[in-house]
Amino acid sequence: MLYSQIIPAMYYSMTDHTPTQAMVLAAGLGKRMRPLNNTLPKPMVEVAGRTLIDRAIDRLETAGITKVVVNTSYLADILEAHLRQRPSPKIVFSREAQPLETGGGIARALHHFGGTPFFAVNSDVIWLDKATPALKLLAAHWSDTLDALLLLHPAKAAIGYEGKGDFFLDTQGNIRRRAPDETAPYIYTGIQLLHPRLFADCPSGVFSLNILYNKAMQAMPPRIKGIVYDGELLNVGDPEGQKLAETHILKKFS
Repeated sequence: MLYSQIIPAMYYSMTDHTPTQAMVLAAGLGKRMRPLNNTLPKPMVEVAGRTLIDRAIDRLETAGITKVVVNTSYLADILEAHLRQRPSPKIVFSREAQPLETGGGIARALHHFGGTPFFAVNSDVIWLDKATPALKLLAAHWSDTLDALLLLHPAKAAIGYEGKGDFFLDTQGNIRRRAPDETAPYIYTGIQLLHPRLFADCPSGVFSLNILYNKAMQAMPPRIKGIVYDGELLNVGDPEGQKLAETHILKKFS
């Protein structure tokens, strides 16, 4: 059963306002993708003839995003030169001398968002919408009481994913991490809507967003929730995932 089937839509503050700013996380070393990225940054690995990062930015632009911040580090010159060829949307680079991980990377670029909510997406996932576009779904279910809203997906349905899942959901949309001996029904897609206040009093330098997620989960009431995506999720974290994603896309759109 999908989360949208068990959570009343009225629980959230419904709005038709979609943020127009986003960040694409693209600074990682991508060690699991080798050898495909020995000479290219991981976000420039192609799937069915289009790079991962262009696919992500294409989806952002379709959703009405006009400004995209991209953090870069590994082979940054190559990635930035590639993205400068795009006519739109506006792309701003946040270069890191060393990868700052998910939390540190966003914290360093936070000033670009002017204190307003923004999307953040990983550059190694491809999402294929069905009834409701992923970003519109997040925006529609956003509440000003939240610091983070994570897009989740049924673990068993994710292409290129093999694992025990990430989260459980209760009937109010609150998330709980799985214990080491548990198998959780949902995985985090790498797509989220964040408010800059999530980063209040955050660590400096290198740190994971998980630190901030945990803090938001422990707040009373929790300031982080999850919503389940009914589209298709393709995880492209390694060469096998790249092959599976390419096969799926070529078959689906041939």
